[in-house]
Amino acid sequence: MEVIKIALKLITPPAIEPVTLDEVKLHLRLSSGSMAGTLTTVQSIVPGAQVVAADYGLVGAGVDVLGYRVLVNLNSGTNGAGGKVDAKIQEANEDVDAKYVDWNGGVFEQVTEANDNAVQEIEYTGIKRYIRVVATVTGANCDFGADVTREQSYNTEDTLLTSLTTTARKYCAGFQNRAYITQTWSLWLDNWPSGNSVRIPLPPLQKINSVKYYGTDDAEHTMSATDYFTDDKSEPGRLVLAYGKSWPSASLRPANGVCIEFDAGYGDAAADVPAEVKQAMLLLIGHWYENREATVTGIISREIEFAVRSLLWMDRVVPI
Repeated sequence: MEVIKIALKLITPPAIEPVTLDEVKLHLRLSSGSMAGTLTTVQSIVPGAQVVAADYGLVGAGVDVLGYRVLVNLNSGTNGAGGKVDAKIQEANEDVDAKYVDWNGGVFEQVTEANDNAVQEIEYTGIKRYIRVVATVTGANCDFGADVTREQSYNTEDTLLTSLTTTARKYCAGFQNRAYITQTWSLWLDNWPSGNSVRIPLPPLQKINSVKYYGTDDAEHTMSATDYFTDDKSEPGRLVLAYGKSWPSASLRPANGVCIEFDAGYGDAAADVPAEVKQAMLLLIGHWYENREATVTGIISREIEFAVRSLLWMDRVVPI
């Protein structure tokens, strides 16, 4: 009997959209607001006399920077005699201490008595949602702080544009039967396949996280990762039995007996998504922005639909 796909469930949605709010506004030729409306500054390390702290033990607060252009400032006051400050930027998708890692390119020049009372600036160009500044203070107490300046073009319709962007991405991904930015899904099956592989929807497939199955008593079991390998070259990708291996022989419950959790998408950054997808999204966003009510199909609507689908057909995957 062939495997029957019961359901696809989204576990972790993409952290960002393939096109940013600024790119949408540029496409729509929308002007930005005042400087006061577009700039905000958030403290990571509160300015003051910072005591000696080893091994980047002075940890600043996390700042949400998703959707902004970001400038990180290290504002140095006076160092104590022999005092030195080493500071760097860390990033994470979640504002949790264990999730933060050093951002490549985020190390400030060491501050000594010779170069204190100055400001250092680093533009953050990473893709994570949160950043923070951590510091090591040696030799003596030192006066300094670190803040994050965020710039975002302001428009009273930002909420609408953000919603249209998400909707356009879902439309394009649904038409292509693909995933764009990295996301995690679970594929539920009634039973094991008659062959030695399972096709995984929503390419590109990045990796298979787990294969679980449920017996007639509903007990959960996990298939060993050494019993299968991931074919991420095919589209759609596949879970394939390893040489000499077979599917577990235990009887499965009547429905949803197998769950395959996997990560899919071109990558974590918008730059990983093909240009034709982004262009199709912008065309849709522009059309929906100008036509906010249901419209009668006409020449313009047909042209938009033709243009969007022409772009998306180039890399469309036939549903499995």
